Amino acid sequence: MAHASPRRLHWLLATSALIPLAMVPAAHAQTTAPAVAPPAASGTADTPTLLPTVDVQGRRQTALDPIDGYVATREVTGTKTDTPINEVPQSISVVPRDAIDQRQAQTLGEALRYTAGVRPEQFGADNRADWIQIRGFEATDTSQFLNGLRYNPGFAAGAFETYGLERYEIVRGPSSVLYGQIAPGGLINMVQRRPTDDPTGEVRLTAGNNGWAQAAFNTSGPLTADKRWSYSLTGLGRLADTDVDSSRNDRLFIAPALTFRPDGDTRITLLPYYQRDRTTGAQFLPYLGTVVRTADGQRISRRLNTGEPHDFDKYDRTQYGIGYEIEHRFNDVFTVSQNARYAHIGVDWRQVYGGGFVSGSERDLSRFAYSEDYAFDTFQVDTRGQAQFRTGPLDHTLLAGVDYQHISYKSVAAFANASPLDVFAPAYGSAIPDLSSPYQNRVQGIDQTGLYGQDQIKLADRVVVTLGVRHDWVDQNTKNRAFGFTSADQDSSATTWRAGIAYLAPGGLTPYFSYSTSFLPQAGTTSVARGSSAFDPTRGQQFEVGIKYQPTGLNSFVQVSAFHIRQSNVLTTDPDNSLFQVQTGRVRVQGAEFEAVASLAEGLNLIGSMTYLDPEITRDNAGNEGNRPAGVPKFSAGAYVDYSFGQRAGWVGKLNGLGLGAGVRFVGNTATSNANTNDVPSVTLFDLAARYDLGVLGQNLRGFGLALNVSNVGDKHYVSRCSSDTACFYGNSRLVLGSLSYRW
Repeated sequence: MAHASPRRLHWLLATSALIPLAMVPAAHAQTTAPAVAPPAASGTADTPTLLPTVDVQGRRQTALDPIDGYVATREVTGTKTDTPINEVPQSISVVPRDAIDQRQAQTLGEALRYTAGVRPEQFGADNRADWIQIRGFEATDTSQFLNGLRYNPGFAAGAFETYGLERYEIVRGPSSVLYGQIAPGGLINMVQRRPTDDPTGEVRLTAGNNGWAQAAFNTSGPLTADKRWSYSLTGLGRLADTDVDSSRNDRLFIAPALTFRPDGDTRITLLPYYQRDRTTGAQFLPYLGTVVRTADGQRISRRLNTGEPHDFDKYDRTQYGIGYEIEHRFNDVFTVSQNARYAHIGVDWRQVYGGGFVSGSERDLSRFAYSEDYAFDTFQVDTRGQAQFRTGPLDHTLLAGVDYQHISYKSVAAFANASPLDVFAPAYGSAIPDLSSPYQNRVQGIDQTGLYGQDQIKLADRVVVTLGVRHDWVDQNTKNRAFGFTSADQDSSATTWRAGIAYLAPGGLTPYFSYSTSFLPQAGTTSVARGSSAFDPTRGQQFEVGIKYQPTGLNSFVQVSAFHIRQSNVLTTDPDNSLFQVQTGRVRVQGAEFEAVASLAEGLNLIGSMTYLDPEITRDNAGNEGNRPAGVPKFSAGAYVDYSFGQRAGWVGKLNGLGLGAGVRFVGNTATSNANTNDVPSVTLFDLAARYDLGVLGQNLRGFGLALNVSNVGDKHYVSRCSSDTACFYGNSRLVLGSLSYRW
């Protein structure tokens, strides 16, 4: 096991000393609020507020509460209201904290390994970002949200610490009606840990292979006896290496939170965060030597670093934010809420990377040197009004809102040829070429304003109709100071809508049907011969039909869906000038999904999922019509079983305190390009887990626990994806993590 270097320890300690200062400008915001917060009884200065006694088993779950087990019954992302999942005519998954902890998931990708319709960890051990597909469409940049506000504003910009989250909510299919510009596959909403009414906390120490050393803590509870003020504080520090030699995965994270409830109808919550990452970029490897062996039977090592790791390569990122969530309920009908956040992400990136074998060689890798300093500053605000009322036999939950976001992007980037590297006998220390003349010195500003409305209409507690419409205005200005000065303005607007119906049949069965649309602006223009006109946004539309099943008296949830998505205005090669593009491309993805989760009283937790996709390029000027889009598998599946023995009598009592978990996941083959010239083979991986509650050994050990998790148990060597025949990426190797925790 590798040891942390003095330099890295110094970085972690020095950065931790800045935490108190960082928390002032660095606070991340909250966002989507439940439409109706659980009211606290009003009190006076002489009479403290009295809250009802909490009965965990009998209390109705709300959309932002911690979940006991794997099964969520309510959501906030698909409707921006606190709504039962079975009433939303759209496929939605929730991955709660319990499921994350039992698998010791360290990233979004690890947490979503068993979720239907989602392809995580596309590029293996790349710690710069969480590379995700949803229903065959990329969902890394535009489709990741934090508390309902857009989180990742650009390429490889951010990866939020999983330990700081309470749950992930995945909404599949076009969702522009509530969130504006977004890819048609869907979105992922990350919900931060929040203050709790009851004192709770955890300290967790984790160690593992790849020199993994990590400490994390979370504490939460009331600050005052009347519980009007409550807090949460989450922190994590990690020193670790990766699968690649001389590549690190270091992180420092701190996230305080504060809630104030001046009365039973008002809630104000602050959710700051600060995060520093020290890692490196992905390794670009050729198809030959990874997916297939070279002519002399060799395969490139999974640990090969193709860069200049000791003197040059780095990916240093600092991110923070500050914001608030305010909600006020005027009466039983009207509620208003507002979320706002300012956030900053700054990156210092230096890397030498591969670009395929030198012509005529099967061991000398062409390399390129790259440097970029970039920063994103974002401000977002979302204001919503909600009304709950009845018109005749119809119950309405009416939502109307306006949201605004401003994104400022600055980038200075340079690029040059570097010396080749022998991939089977690497020798480092080559001179780095001059990168003082940037090819890009860009400043970009994006403003988006959206007006939206939604009505959830219920008839006789059986039929639920959801209608929504939105209009967006997007203004984009780009200035590039490299090679002179250029400035371009690009304006676009779009109207999107959705409609769906669900029938709440007796016994917990809910069939539904929906139609929804999306849009996503694109940068760039056509050729001069075509008028240098700005590209229109891509458009997405989806038909979806499905069945959700929540059996009465059983803590489980099953959903089956079938869908047809079309995306138009996709960029494809200009037939008159191959250096430019036109918007005549189209993509179609249709398929079916199955997902089941259950948490049974006997200590058994289950997850099962299957996804079948039929993706096709239906229009293309490069001769790819009829082909499968690159990197999209047709079939994937996963199953995970976790069992806790708890307190049992008889011979089973010898196993009291023990918990065991096992999972299997399958990802089908993918194409390396839209031309479908080569394939990346399918892969099956296995995961195991074990934990033990030390409290069963004696009162003095109450609250202590041990856990051991192993992912990719067989240490399968595989390629997770190729984005071309010169850019292939190994999947994650075996990761063994052991932890000692104390909870109260």
